[in-house]
Amino acid sequence: MGNFRKVFGAGKPVIGMVHLGALPGAPLHDPQAGLEGLVTAARADLAALQGAGFDAIMFGNENDRPYEFRVDTASTATMAYVIGRLRGEIRVPFGVNVLWDPMSTVALAAATGAAFVREIFTGTYASDMGPWTPDAGAAMRYRNRLGRGDLAMLYNVSAEFADSLDRRSLPDRARSAAFSSIPDAVLVSGQITGEAAALSDLEAVKKVLPDMPVLANTGVKHATVADVLRVADGCIVGSALKVGGDTWNPVDPARADDFMARARAARGGA
Repeated sequence: MGNFRKVFGAGKPVIGMVHLGALPGAPLHDPQAGLEGLVTAARADLAALQGAGFDAIMFGNENDRPYEFRVDTASTATMAYVIGRLRGEIRVPFGVNVLWDPMSTVALAAATGAAFVREIFTGTYASDMGPWTPDAGAAMRYRNRLGRGDLAMLYNVSAEFADSLDRRSLPDRARSAAFSSIPDAVLVSGQITGEAAALSDLEAVKKVLPDMPVLANTGVKHATVADVLRVADGCIVGSALKVGGDTWNPVDPARADDFMARARAARGGA
């Protein structure tokens, strides 16, 4: 938790997503646009989010469907290249997420100077990509070996595209992960990208973790951000900011502006 507050302060941060285009080797990669196309698109999204006043941004490879548990080295290297090209333009704290590979996520953070990471670090799942068993112990030790003990670790405890094989309730799993794996914050998600976490799930997790930041990780919309921030300690948003509200479109500056205006109002103008 200490790292979370060092990065975000005492408020309820709203983190906007920069969804990179499909990386080299991924089925949806556009070889004609190439690396310059990835940089150009990411730059436009970054400018829109910072212009709207988002508290932080996060780079992710959501377009690399189907996702991998151990990503190709080229994927991590390309993400580092794109972020490196934009590094001088980033004016807010930034994070990274290499789906669904905790070790590559931590490595990318170390290489780019990211302040925080998001990933599935704990649990056992049946997923669209096959059996899923991340190793929080390995990821946390890797973080420290790379000299990034300051890196804020945001643990998603309700994986998208998957069902937990752990029959404990979501609050019990969240409470156990907070005790055993020392995250800096816990994230609650819906079933897939862009789908909202149930407000009742956010409330239940926050009830058992009153002293730990609990954030909504998916599906927060313009109409719901006030209700979400009433319960959660922040949120991560991507799809609602895109042209037409479509996850795979570029960020719409007008939608981003409107979202942050509503978030600031919900936070009392902060």
